Amino acid sequence: MAKQPMLKFISVERDMPEKREAEARRQDFNEIYAEYADAKAKEQASRCSQCGVPYCQTHCPLHNNIPDWLRLTAEGRLQEAYEISQATNTFPEICGRICPQDRLCEGNCVIEQSGHGTVTIGSIEKYITDTAWEQGWVKPIIPAMERDQSVGIIGAGPGGLAAADVLRRAGVQVTVYDRYDRAGGLLTYGIPGFKLEKDVVMRRNDQLEQGGVEFVLNCNVGEDISFDAIRGKHDAVVIATGVYKTRDLEGEGADADGIVRAIDYLTASNRKSFGDDVPEYDSGELNATGKRVVVIGGGDTAMDCVRTAIRQGASSVKCLYRRDRANMPGSQREVQNAEEEGVIFEWLSAPKGFVGEPVTGVMVQKMRLGAPDATGRQSPEVIEGADYIEEADLVIKALGFEPEDLPKLWGVEGLDVTRWGTIRAEYTTGKTSLDGVYAVGDIVRGASLVVWAIRDGRDTAQAVLEYLNTGARAVAAE
Repeated sequence: MAKQPMLKFISVERDMPEKREAEARRQDFNEIYAEYADAKAKEQASRCSQCGVPYCQTHCPLHNNIPDWLRLTAEGRLQEAYEISQATNTFPEICGRICPQDRLCEGNCVIEQSGHGTVTIGSIEKYITDTAWEQGWVKPIIPAMERDQSVGIIGAGPGGLAAADVLRRAGVQVTVYDRYDRAGGLLTYGIPGFKLEKDVVMRRNDQLEQGGVEFVLNCNVGEDISFDAIRGKHDAVVIATGVYKTRDLEGEGADADGIVRAIDYLTASNRKSFGDDVPEYDSGELNATGKRVVVIGGGDTAMDCVRTAIRQGASSVKCLYRRDRANMPGSQREVQNAEEEGVIFEWLSAPKGFVGEPVTGVMVQKMRLGAPDATGRQSPEVIEGADYIEEADLVIKALGFEPEDLPKLWGVEGLDVTRWGTIRAEYTTGKTSLDGVYAVGDIVRGASLVVWAIRDGRDTAQAVLEYLNTGARAVAAE
């Protein structure tokens, strides 16, 4: 009788991949977690209880078939594990690195609820696909049949690329338009290398290009090409621009030099890692070296900024957040990593204004949590008379992102938006108010997770295929 490969959570403890020492991590932008060895990946996968109702799968936006690929990994059938992982997820090695597993799959693991420590799902997912690349199991897209229909995708972030992958596999001719000089969007320029090394993103871009996806880069829709021109050129259009407009700070001195946007700061750092010429970095404008840095915000973007500043050699790095640790929207794992690396968190603190030109300090007002609002979340209230000045040479605004006004920016009539400025699109299909035009990801949801953008891209690509198959465009044109 074959030995049971699973259900070992009682005898085998949870064991994450080894994390590099904080002092070593501070010196570079390499990823902080080591790779699992084959034996360790099998061991950790074998802890899965193979429960009848897999909450890990239910709480994954992509509904990845996690129990099956954990079992295959435990049995040493890694290529099959990769094929099952890839069947529902366009970029499993990226999700394995940057998804907040503690809030999604791992956070809902049944054995975690029974006190045995969750299965290390994200690390195993990363290991499976990294091994697939090393072994040559990841192949360029080769459609069974080419179609003469074409789809234009505006935005080369995770949502747009996921849609491009599904459409290209179906034989559709796909052109992706993007404002940047490299595809990947947030994956390339928004997320630092210590969470997602850039060769991981670039090889996916190469795979899509080798599979026949055409990239038109350095292309600003509304300036270099009109939206109507893209729509006229293709049988359908998918809008996947993401949200890049930064929420602004108010208060005295908020426009002083030395107060910068998180997206500009992170993009400059990532460009530098690519070896690009970055004048704003070299001048010191977007460079934390030797500076007292204050980051304002409590999400994952704020965590990316504080940890980047540490690596750039800031003299001190502080994070101001208006609520307490328990109510912080960012990953608790990221907060812990930041603290290990030397970041100081000032909880229940909010900016009131700024001093100096260029900036020399932040006027901070201390907060307390008051009565819960309609959602049950406690609202911060100012503690009178507890203000103080936090010295700063560089202040980074990481307050979240809002959508740009695309209908105005692109001169498009009839493209409906919500009261928040996001594109109004049909649930699951991404269909907008314009015939043959779809929208996916953050430009529909508002700022959200990469995994949700991938889900939207895949779902909408299926809806686009149905639209192309029905000949709806031809009917609409009559």
